[in-house]
Amino acid sequence: MELINTGFLSILPPVIAIGLALITKEVISSLVIGVLSGSIIYAASVGGGLGTVLDGTFFALTNRFDTHLILFLAILGALVAVIGMAGGSKAYGDWAASKIKGRTGAQLATSALGVLIFIDDYFNCLTVGAVMKPVTDKFNISRAKLAYIIDATAAPVCIIAPISSWAGSVVSYMADTGMNGMTAFMQAIPYNLYAVLTILMIIVLSITNLEFGPMAKFEENAKKGDLFSNEEAAMDSLKEASENEVISKGKVADLVVPILFLIVACIAAMLYVGGYGAEGVTMFQAFGDTSATVALAYGALVTIIFTFVLFISRRLVTFHQFMDGVSKGVHSMVPAFIILTLAWSMSTICRDMIGTGVYVSDMVANSNIMPELIPAAIFVVAAFLSFSMGTSWGTFGILIPIIIAICEAIGAQDLTIISLSATLAGSVFGDHCSPSSDTTILASTGAGCNHIDHVSSQIPYALTVACCSFVGFLVAGFTRNVIITLVVAVALLLISLKVLHSVSAKKLAAK
Repeated sequence: MELINTGFLSILPPVIAIGLALITKEVISSLVIGVLSGSIIYAASVGGGLGTVLDGTFFALTNRFDTHLILFLAILGALVAVIGMAGGSKAYGDWAASKIKGRTGAQLATSALGVLIFIDDYFNCLTVGAVMKPVTDKFNISRAKLAYIIDATAAPVCIIAPISSWAGSVVSYMADTGMNGMTAFMQAIPYNLYAVLTILMIIVLSITNLEFGPMAKFEENAKKGDLFSNEEAAMDSLKEASENEVISKGKVADLVVPILFLIVACIAAMLYVGGYGAEGVTMFQAFGDTSATVALAYGALVTIIFTFVLFISRRLVTFHQFMDGVSKGVHSMVPAFIILTLAWSMSTICRDMIGTGVYVSDMVANSNIMPELIPAAIFVVAAFLSFSMGTSWGTFGILIPIIIAICEAIGAQDLTIISLSATLAGSVFGDHCSPSSDTTILASTGAGCNHIDHVSSQIPYALTVACCSFVGFLVAGFTRNVIITLVVAVALLLISLKVLHSVSAKKLAAK
């Protein structure tokens, strides 16, 4: 299909899909309608009929389908199921519950695990959820809060971790800009306000319980024993628990060893796929050149084989039980596969067919904006693009070359790193709260939380951090000083949390 410029119409499909998802609480049908609306806009713009609509829809469904990612998620689902069947998850949950003494400890432990798994956000989402669900359930932490912690320690952590699939993605998009990609990425970390403030917010919320918005209601219900506040999600969790029956008295090591092996295997696979070991290829270059989804699939495949040998040799499970666990684990990931496929389709329509990214980026390039306002403006544009397309990486690819060229054209090279940070921060914000984002989908899947419950409770939190980040980028544009920028942004966040919690508490008390 040929990329065309449809102007303002290019932003309608994501708006339709996201609006319907929030109104109907049903994400699959909303994405289907969004994809179809994009195909109709494309067909009408090129003068085609029903055949063009069908061709466009089929192209969107198949063009970006990532077989390696689906394979990785399927194996990870299988790994989670067999570890649970062997008793590893229960043993770890029992051990962690004996060490953790309250809700604060459970939330901080979950956050810490999310930060430690910084290699890739997909790996983070499913692993943290599987490991920490028993612990957070014990201390009556809502699944919506668990999903938020998982999501908030996925992309926001990966985007400031130099050794991660995200760093590799950013570096690869800077290959033709004339800048050293890894050096620029490292310099941009302190200014990545959305990531820094999100991590700070998790810690503050875990310690103080300054909840607000829908999350406050979910947490209030959870303290009374209702972890879901959604009958469908509760039934799905009960079904999952009954299907993933513990048939062996495994040990903590039966969870920890496979996960550590998976981390090492994925890192090794990223280096291997990136060409590490070849003459002249450094570790940073290998991470920059790697294909994350291919490497993760390799790492997961090696890990499931390792786990098979580990469990079968010790007779924790039989061959038939292991394979039954694999089947159930893969089956549990099917809803995520469907949503991911539709989300990828929406991204294809916006990026490769109707030109959403071209329309928005052209608006920025032709805006004649004051140089000092560029970082804040870029943050907003990146957030909109990422939210609409459901992808941070796609937004990186569109905006990074543009913002570097803009800064050079107006003679504001000293704003290049700040503007790069704003691009990364805005992209992560949009991806963080978009219902069609793959990490948002996987966070709700990993937490066993209804997807729309996760989205609706997370958006107020993400928006709060985004508003504080926006002010911070305004300060950064005028001061070019990272210390002043961070002090203002952090102070504003802490004040906002206190005020929003007070308002929310009054509303809950009035009901």
